[in-house]
Amino acid sequence: FTLQPGFAQFCQRSLSTPGFSTLHLPSFYDAVDPLDFEGFLMMQLNNLDSELAHELGDFPEDDLDVVFTPKECRTLQPSMPEDGVELDSHVRDCVQTYLRDWLIVNRKQPLKDRQEKPHDVHTAVGCKRFCCAFIFQQTGPRHVPTLHEDTSRTAPASCDFDLRSLQPDPRLENLLRHVSAEEFERQNEEARRTNRHAELLALYPSVDEEDAVEIRPVPDRPKEHLGNRILVKLQSLKFDIEIEPLFACIALYDIKERKKISENFHCDLNPDSLRGFLRSHTPSIDPSTQARSAVFSVTYPSSDIYLVIKIEKVLQQGEIGDCAEPYMVLKESEAGKTKEKIEKLKAQAESFCQRLGKYRMPFAWIPISLTNFFNVSTLEREIPETEGLNGRKGSTSDKKATLLQARRLSERSLSSEDNYPSSNFKTISLTLSTFFKQEGDRLSDEDLFKFLADFKRSSSLQRRIKTLPGTLKLEISPAPENLGYCLTPELLPVKPFPENRSRPHKEILEFPIREVYVPHTIYRNLLYVYPQRLNFANRPASARNITIKIQFMCGEDPSCAMPVIFGKSSGPEFVQEIYTAITYHNKSPDFYEEVKIKLPAKLTEKHHLLFTFYHISCQPKQGASVETVVGYSWLPILLNDRLQTGHYCLPVALDKLPFHYSIHSPEKVPSQTPPIKWVEGHKGVFNIEVQAVSSVHTQDNHLEKFFTLCHSLESQVTFPIRLMDQKITEATLEHELKLSIICLNSSRLEPLVLFLHLVLDKLFQLAVQPMVIAGQTANFSQFAFESVVAIVNSLHNSKDLSKDQHGRNCLLASYVYYVFRLPDPQREVAKLGNIDAIVAKEFFFLLIHASNKLLQSRVISCSNPDITVTQAATDEEVKSIMSSKVREGMTTATTLSLLLHFHEELALQMVVSTGMVRETVFKYAWFFFELLVRYISGVLYQVDEKQDNPRRSRFSDRFKDDITTIVSVVTSEIESEQAEKINISLAFFLYDLLSLMDRGFVFNLIKHYCNQLSNKLNSLSTLISMRLEFLRILCSHEHYLNLNLFFMTSASAPASPSPSLSSQNSSSCSSFQDQKIAGMFDLSSEYRQQHFLTGLLFTELSAALDADSEGISKVQKKAVSAILSLLSSHDLDPRCSKKEVKIKIAALYLPLVGIILDSLPQLHDFTSKTLIRFGKGRTGNPEEEQESAGAINQNVALAIAGNQFSLRSSGISQSATLGPDTTRNLLICFLWIMKNADQNLIQKWIADLPSMQLNRILDLLFICVSCFEYKVNKVSTQALQKSRDVKARLEEALLRGEGARGEMMKRCRIPAGTSYSLSPWNDRSAGLNENLRWRKEQTHWRQANERQDKTKAELDQEALISGNLATEANLIILDMQENIIQASFAAECRDNLLGGVLKVLVNSLGCDQSTTYLTHCFATLRALIAKFGDFLFEEEVEQCADLCQRVLHHCSSSIDVTRTQACATLYLLMRYSFSSTSNFARVKMQVTMSLASLVGKSPEFNEEFLRRSLRTILAYAEEDVDMQATPFPLQVEELLCNLNSILSDTVKMREFQEDPEMLMDLMYRIAKGYQTSPDLRLTWLQNMAEKHTKRKCYTEAAMCLVHAAALVAEYLSMLEDHSYLPVGSVSFQNISSNVLEESAVSDDVLSPDEDGICSGRYFSESGLVGLLEQAAELFSTGGLYETVNEVYKIVIPILEAHRDFRKLTLTHSKLQKAFDSIINKGQKRMFGTYFRVGFYGSKFGDLDEQEFVYKEPAITKLPEISHRLEGFYGQCFGEDAVEVIKDSAPVDKSKLDPNKAYIQITFVEPYFDEYEMKDRVTYFEKNFNLCRFMYTTPFTMDGRPRGELSEQYKRNTILTTMHAFPYIKTRINIIQKEEFILTPIEVAIEDMRKKTQELTAATNQEPPDAKMLQMVLQGSVGATVNQGPLEVAQVFLAEIPADPKLYRHHNKLRLCFKEFIMRCGEAVDKNKRLITADQREYQQELKKNYGKLKENLRPMIERKIPELYNAVVKVHSTRESFHNHSFKKYDAQSSQST
Repeated sequence: FTLQPGFAQFCQRSLSTPGFSTLHLPSFYDAVDPLDFEGFLMMQLNNLDSELAHELGDFPEDDLDVVFTPKECRTLQPSMPEDGVELDSHVRDCVQTYLRDWLIVNRKQPLKDRQEKPHDVHTAVGCKRFCCAFIFQQTGPRHVPTLHEDTSRTAPASCDFDLRSLQPDPRLENLLRHVSAEEFERQNEEARRTNRHAELLALYPSVDEEDAVEIRPVPDRPKEHLGNRILVKLQSLKFDIEIEPLFACIALYDIKERKKISENFHCDLNPDSLRGFLRSHTPSIDPSTQARSAVFSVTYPSSDIYLVIKIEKVLQQGEIGDCAEPYMVLKESEAGKTKEKIEKLKAQAESFCQRLGKYRMPFAWIPISLTNFFNVSTLEREIPETEGLNGRKGSTSDKKATLLQARRLSERSLSSEDNYPSSNFKTISLTLSTFFKQEGDRLSDEDLFKFLADFKRSSSLQRRIKTLPGTLKLEISPAPENLGYCLTPELLPVKPFPENRSRPHKEILEFPIREVYVPHTIYRNLLYVYPQRLNFANRPASARNITIKIQFMCGEDPSCAMPVIFGKSSGPEFVQEIYTAITYHNKSPDFYEEVKIKLPAKLTEKHHLLFTFYHISCQPKQGASVETVVGYSWLPILLNDRLQTGHYCLPVALDKLPFHYSIHSPEKVPSQTPPIKWVEGHKGVFNIEVQAVSSVHTQDNHLEKFFTLCHSLESQVTFPIRLMDQKITEATLEHELKLSIICLNSSRLEPLVLFLHLVLDKLFQLAVQPMVIAGQTANFSQFAFESVVAIVNSLHNSKDLSKDQHGRNCLLASYVYYVFRLPDPQREVAKLGNIDAIVAKEFFFLLIHASNKLLQSRVISCSNPDITVTQAATDEEVKSIMSSKVREGMTTATTLSLLLHFHEELALQMVVSTGMVRETVFKYAWFFFELLVRYISGVLYQVDEKQDNPRRSRFSDRFKDDITTIVSVVTSEIESEQAEKINISLAFFLYDLLSLMDRGFVFNLIKHYCNQLSNKLNSLSTLISMRLEFLRILCSHEHYLNLNLFFMTSASAPASPSPSLSSQNSSSCSSFQDQKIAGMFDLSSEYRQQHFLTGLLFTELSAALDADSEGISKVQKKAVSAILSLLSSHDLDPRCSKKEVKIKIAALYLPLVGIILDSLPQLHDFTSKTLIRFGKGRTGNPEEEQESAGAINQNVALAIAGNQFSLRSSGISQSATLGPDTTRNLLICFLWIMKNADQNLIQKWIADLPSMQLNRILDLLFICVSCFEYKVNKVSTQALQKSRDVKARLEEALLRGEGARGEMMKRCRIPAGTSYSLSPWNDRSAGLNENLRWRKEQTHWRQANERQDKTKAELDQEALISGNLATEANLIILDMQENIIQASFAAECRDNLLGGVLKVLVNSLGCDQSTTYLTHCFATLRALIAKFGDFLFEEEVEQCADLCQRVLHHCSSSIDVTRTQACATLYLLMRYSFSSTSNFARVKMQVTMSLASLVGKSPEFNEEFLRRSLRTILAYAEEDVDMQATPFPLQVEELLCNLNSILSDTVKMREFQEDPEMLMDLMYRIAKGYQTSPDLRLTWLQNMAEKHTKRKCYTEAAMCLVHAAALVAEYLSMLEDHSYLPVGSVSFQNISSNVLEESAVSDDVLSPDEDGICSGRYFSESGLVGLLEQAAELFSTGGLYETVNEVYKIVIPILEAHRDFRKLTLTHSKLQKAFDSIINKGQKRMFGTYFRVGFYGSKFGDLDEQEFVYKEPAITKLPEISHRLEGFYGQCFGEDAVEVIKDSAPVDKSKLDPNKAYIQITFVEPYFDEYEMKDRVTYFEKNFNLCRFMYTTPFTMDGRPRGELSEQYKRNTILTTMHAFPYIKTRINIIQKEEFILTPIEVAIEDMRKKTQELTAATNQEPPDAKMLQMVLQGSVGATVNQGPLEVAQVFLAEIPADPKLYRHHNKLRLCFKEFIMRCGEAVDKNKRLITADQREYQQELKKNYGKLKENLRPMIERKIPELYNAVVKVHSTRESFHNHSFKKYDAQSSQST
């Protein structure tokens, strides 16, 4: 780097403390000394390009803006105390806190929040579709071809399809024109440069949020707490008769907590006619009382919440039951007498209303459970989140949750009152038809909770409580965000508030069941009074119908009743008195009234509640009044100046109350004259509860005391002050205040939080404002500071309070952000009595100055040994100051104006704190840091408006020293358990200081921090991780680029050496220049000094990439994503959009390129996944590929074959340590730099690189191609198979599912509707896992809990963006390749580079690409072919083969543009190969093979387009004038014909796409046709293997590979004779006898050295090993472990010969696994099931009368295969035309319907001769290498299949197949059939033998199986077995047969029975040992039956045929009966009968 002139003088040297580190750190790891930034800048700004500087915002001197924002208010007018009252200072402070504006410090140019990549960026991108349609070569399935109708089968067969009949595609007109290579390249480049995306990273999904530490979530604005809001609308209330007005009152109850959780809502649903009855009692009706809908709020929803509606009516005579009677029996609809009754009742009601209209009585009630509304499943999920919002929060350690929350906090729109996504609650409309009658003696809340609990249990209240019929209609729904025309609980109108509505909605205040930790933000002052019970049982005079009149009095005169009680429905808003409901004739009634009172702001001791008790006469009596007073009671509101709340039991006075009664409480009234008469002698008889909901009254002793004492300091008060029950004099004031400050933290958490803002304001005021108390100065700063620290600590430690993702308590964060105000220095100096204010000011200034100096000197001397201070001198100074200034007469407590700056005081306190306080301060340092920054910003803002204040002189040195000390202390704290959070706090602090202080000073702090940290931590990954998070935050500074002096980079290639320090000794100009360019890509110390932050960041990255310690991969990911997020922010920053600015920025990042190239070996290799793919099965269904663990992904083989893709060509080790995400992020950074850097510079750099480095760049590009391939998102939905769980577990392991990331993985695993498969092996998935996790902003932070059902538009948008990204990335790669080609061409070193370039191009053609890219890529390819043709065809043979395959694939594209380009390229390839070798045999061979493999493997391959392409190439050949004279056109035509015939096979294959057997037969036939062309036969064998693997026929797939390997072996043994190689296919006999077919290839057919023959990569030793290894994998998957051994027997000698011990280790471990599996799974394995299938009928064409043996998967039942074949052929020929022959008898063709197709299916079993059984010992051997099968057909002579025992014959048919199973296909032709007939007695012999075998097996089974044994026994000796053994014996053994021929059979059967009965005996004995006690009887039964059977059989068994034992007679038996001796069926265990 050039050092700018004068650079050296600004390098600051600063003392850094040497540390001893246990870590071995890289040498470059220590931070360098930064520049003296301000000085350097002043000098540079003069000679800078001023325009550029301006461009960048010219270093705004102040980027902070301090704004006063009006506080948000929900209501039209803020809630205020009533007017005209002199407020006391506490209330005034509260109100002021609730009303004052917020002070917010903004950044003037905030960077767009860099992580939230704004959607509009994406949208902007979205609009930018390329002019060339943005189409991708999709690899998803297009359509499934079905078998066509019969007519289509007559389509022209293969070779007669004439290419010339097709129309060729349009040609590229200038393809054959002669243009110089340079011109061609120039045109290409021009085309590439047009229409490109300017911002690469706008297309890139944003980085993982987990790392985005730099987001400081904006705290939630302090606002009133609202729970989940429910809107309840009452629509109608009707009973069967309407005779009187009824009144509803609604509230919520939580039965589990037994608590009423809302205030009451009163509602009047009466029709006007009935409401008229009460006209005389309602003077006025306010609109607010006419509401019929209420908004309830529920903070903690649960299934225990009930909405209870109580209904009252006007008082009338009689019990509730009597009054309710008519409602139960009468109906309005009935005529006649009923009608009269109703009229009478109505008149009666009217008279009661007029007389008693103001009294009510209870009537009915109805509960409604809200369980369904809060459907509980949503509750469980949602509650933690709501809790987070109102303070409660579960585990705060869970980073994900806090992160989520932080995000939700910062995103939730501020207008939203609703914390819940309302959609979770359903709207319900209810119609209720039964009401419960109220019970007069059970009205209390206690009773209600009992009722509700019963109701919840059984809803069986009906049985015990009478019900009334009626209807209540209501609707419950989630309250909308902005409900118009709504009133708060204080009746204030809420915005929006339209004028014209009639009935308002009312918000109902909640009484939450638990604490809600949300500070007060509005003035609320309400009192609720609940009279509960009155006991007048012993009152002398009669009082039965009792009501209480409740009033709020401000004096004792009756006129002092205040109108502050909220009215009920249809009446005035506020009333002076309220009456409770009356229970008829009850002397000790319960009450359920709730009286809501608006408390006056200023309360005095005259305020009290007055209760007057009345007896109401229901009957009108002559001259008697309705009311009779029966007693009085009262409750003073204040006690010792505190609000009285709680439960009281008051005495009741009988007489009128005496004067001044209200000063005392009724229990403690002093004795009066005359004495007061009390009920029951002054006992408490009236129970009452009073509760306040107030944001003024703290209701907490500690807070109350603190506030009272603070106010006594601020305002004029008279001493002594009374506080609770103590008196405080002026002398004790200071001590008491200090005590109260210390005790603050002992108050309960809830009140502390509620008044948090005020408490902190007061404490900060005390911290900086020295007070004068009684003439003495009191300094509270230390106490106040410590109290703040304690509060901060307890808020952070509370489990109930939420924190943001940085662990900052949300309440404190929002306090600092919005509420904190500087203790105001402008406050007028309080009136100072007789002391002169100025002197006081001066005096205190000196005093504080002195004392601080003193403290300061101590601190400094501790922290900085250079400063020595003489203690004595300071003390003297203080003394002298004190003595000279003190005056007498300071009597009043006074407040002086603020003198010491708050920030200095705070910094000082932080520095001098000790012990626990110090620990806490630094643990939660963020809070104090934010306070400092807020204060400084505010001060600077005020100061700077007046004068220009350069950064250097803004702060005192003392303050700077304090800051240095603080930073150093905080850094030393970073090893504690809070390390991460402390680290982040510190970073944010320094970040803020960069905007406020001298930046050089801050840089030095950063340097100290870095070095100090390195000396402290002893884990490298923790160290880097900490430093990374720290730097990441600093780098997110909006002036990050300027802070890095990025305009100093020499962005473009220097034209001449600049006069810099190093140029003095450079020998020659040019070499210096080269060094200089190369130097720009290195991380030198000059670079790190000049570009300080970037330098540090790069240092971390390279240290992370170099390290290999524990847990480093997370750190690497962090480092990379930090840099990526920086680059993204530049792309999104409008200031950086100019090209020249971008070039400068890119130059700043050039050292990153060096770092990336160095880390090449560690990158994740995406290519291995791409390889699996191309031509190697571009399958449309990724799931299938996942299933096939050992699919023919030639990955393995390629690797062995030393394939040209072995990426690490530069011989680098293969330690891939970076994960795919990290690699991808690193690569996109690389591409970004390459895109934005100066292209000339890049070219010069490349030109100077050694070829080794260039190869590394090519390797890097190769990985880039695979990494940024376009991922197709439309994945089939059947992908959810069983393998999911296993895969999921693997993924967990592979993707290290920890923390948020793991969560995210899980969450994104299978978004609804599209099942992405995330398997690491599935080719689609190379980057899919990231792909999903990328789209955070679309999947993750949605409020509706991770929306997964994206709309189609969103998905399209996403696809479009990722498509644009793929295209742009690949174009950048292409640009780089062009640069390399040009550079290498110039340097003449092209040999080794060209292959590399071609590799990358071929790879990119193999990935899914957009047409845009393909067009440019083909152009580049054509330029390459034209320029380096000869070299290509001679040296890069393998590359050429791949190239052919890729190009051919694109020739079959459905997109015209791509096809045109591909054809042109393929033609040029042929043409140049012809002219370079004048025989393009090799290219011909390669093209033919490519096509063969393409056809076999691509299911969606389109032959129609390919044909058209072939025709186009033909057209080129015909139009190519230059070539007409050569044989070239003819050769092309010949080649194309050949290709065409291959295509025709494909057409056939298409037809049989649905018929796997037919398809395999066809492929088999095609492969056979290539017997003379080994390359093509191999290709087709592999195609077959691929198809088998897809169908999960792993054994067959393996056999295909074995055949392929045998083919290769034949070829190799012809070529060279090595003893370790297999001798052709003979060596493979043990694997399968079928392999010998491959030996057909002999020398006369094939000469190995002919050009183009056997040139594929498999025809080599490593290719052979590769094929065999894959075969072994597949055998293993298929369960044929024994064969695995045979395969490896051939592989091992080759590996031994190559001394490949690593491979040998692997091989032997696989063998061990195979043998283990044999031992463990031996008999449990399932091999195939076999069926004979015969086809009959002319419809089948070639198949007619053919018979096959089909191999089906194990446990396939006959109906399954029958159903499959019938279904398939039914589709082909029509369902009616296909018939399945049900029996297995021989088919008589003449009896069949010629128009039908018949299929006969029979189950067959493997059949072995007796001699074979000696060799086939194991289960495996009995299931392998099978070519004979048998089935049995029962028959009788008269044609029936079954008959009596004596006439039952059997036909055994033995089939022989052409090849042995398993073979390379799953059905094999039958070539021979033999039949044997068994006579009835032979059938009997066979059956008995079978039975005996079963018995023996069951008896000897180990371990014994009682159930199995009993089953077999039951079938043998059971009494009622039809055709059982006894019957068989009776039929065949009862008599000696007449025919001597049958003697032997008779004897054989007799012996069978003998053995049978013996075995039965053994079995019965064995069973006896196995049974349990309860089976004894059963055993007896068995034994008895056995005995019977034995008895019955004995005579028959003992009877011998004498003739047989005389001289041996020769029996001439017939062939039929004789064959049985050799007849043996294999194991019955796996047998299965039809």
